[in-house]
Amino acid sequence: MNKKYNSSLNCIFNINYHIIWSTKYRKKLLNKLIEIELKNILKNKSKNLGIIIKAFEIMPNHVHIFVSCTPMHSIVNIVKQLKGYSSFYLRKKFTNLQKLKSLWTHSYFCESIGCINEKTIIKYIKNQKFA
Repeated sequence: MNKKYNSSLNCIFNINYHIIWSTKYRKKLLNKLIEIELKNILKNKSKNLGIIIKAFEIMPNHVHIFVSCTPMHSIVNIVKQLKGYSSFYLRKKFTNLQKLKSLWTHSYFCESIGCINEKTIIKYIKNQKFA
């Protein structure tokens, strides 16, 4: 089978999402220390969820993440889990974030990506800091 497709017992699939979410009021809260911790948190949570992070970049006021998942995953659940888990642990570790009612906005951007655009999206995400 072609490497760009995954399979389960009765399904062949290629499901990828480019997801973006921002801090509440687009505040520039995500400094280098928080960025490092956030990347670790997202890696750990994605393993627990059974999704693969193909690329991600943390900007001072928003997050870009490119994930691959199975048909059993709901994009709403993926975003809810990543945002909720990361907010909880970042606010627990960094006292300056504890005073905030909420770290992330309620909204997010999501785009489904096929194999044709995958390299373009990864390049775009990786070049965010240089734009």
